[in-house]
Amino acid sequence: MTTPSPAPSARPPHRIDPAGGCPHALNARLLAGGAVAPVVLPGEVPGMVVLGHEALKEFLGHPDVAKDARHFAALAEDRIPAGWPLRTFATVRGMTTADGDDHRRLRSLVSRAFTARRVEELRPRVEQLTDELLDGVARHAAGGDGVVELRKHFALPLPMRVICELFGVDEEFRGRLHHLSSQVVSTRTSPEEALAANKEMVTLLAQVAAARAASPGDDLTSALIAAREADGDRLDQEELIGTLILFVIAGHETTLNLITNAVRALCAHRDQLALVTAGRATWSDVVEETLRWDSPVSYFPFRYPTRDLTVGGTVIPRGTPVLAGYSGAGRDPAAHGPDAGRFDLTRPARGRHLSLGHGAHYCLGAPLARLEATTALERLFTRFPDLDLAVPDEELPAHTGFVGNSVRELPVRPGQDVGHR
Repeated sequence: MTTPSPAPSARPPHRIDPAGGCPHALNARLLAGGAVAPVVLPGEVPGMVVLGHEALKEFLGHPDVAKDARHFAALAEDRIPAGWPLRTFATVRGMTTADGDDHRRLRSLVSRAFTARRVEELRPRVEQLTDELLDGVARHAAGGDGVVELRKHFALPLPMRVICELFGVDEEFRGRLHHLSSQVVSTRTSPEEALAANKEMVTLLAQVAAARAASPGDDLTSALIAAREADGDRLDQEELIGTLILFVIAGHETTLNLITNAVRALCAHRDQLALVTAGRATWSDVVEETLRWDSPVSYFPFRYPTRDLTVGGTVIPRGTPVLAGYSGAGRDPAAHGPDAGRFDLTRPARGRHLSLGHGAHYCLGAPLARLEATTALERLFTRFPDLDLAVPDEELPAHTGFVGNSVRELPVRPGQDVGHR
């Protein structure tokens, strides 16, 4: 007896714009129709997005949801071209595309080199780099019209330097790595650009790995190369490069967006900033509310049901590529109340968000991201308490692509430097 195919969603699919843009109005429209929505991905690939908080939490932790691309029906059937902009998210080998024992093996090897103790040991270096970059912000402000592009001169270099130092990536590679990672995560690159960016990133990170293998140091790439489990297992070359791609991209792109979005939120909500400066809220509160209210990631690819699955009242057919709608879940009124769209540091259970994931694939770098963001924000607004946007927030150019959620530029007027050393 043939099992009938699940009935398609009655909702017309939303065509995802490869150019991205601010996701919140779209999320509100999609959420009004339910927690799960059908979409058409670039390249006319049918998919789904889960953007209700409870539905996403269930989906992320469901035992019948996989990350391994062999469960991606269209890819397995060779219906996805080699230059598809989202292909890297599905096919790069590493923790983000592994399941079960394989995922546990990879995560165990990485965790041994990425411990909470190691992150805490980075605190003095993060503080030092933050102060050095703020010195640069002050110089840029003094040398021109008082406007500084904060994303370029502060929000980007801080996490980029930290993650590259952590993994032993020499300074000569860092600028190119950011450029390539921006192309890799963009959803509007041409097939030729996508293939070229992926090829160059693999080549570049292979050079980094070779350098660390020849001359090991006190860095995580050296530790990953040396790490073994009790049975002698270790990362092979493809897994090592995939892990480096994951950490270099996720280790700076998401924190860059988090810092940028938090600065924008505080500039637009001076009353909330006043709560922090008065000691009635903390910088950790700022980070957690920003993660909820303006998640650094909008729609993260991919997960695949290994059987027809009903989530939030909607059937997701087996093998469907599903986006995790973190920005939508963060403003879901069903989870966060009718004022979910308000930035509020006093919100009850404000840490109850999914922006760092849930379940077995919860973000391994979460402690580092929180350390960098809280340090950056506290020292930025302590040193420049009058800092404000140089243009209205609505005029800031939106992030290119629908995976990340932020703006491309952040011009600010720092104002008086009260902490010059």
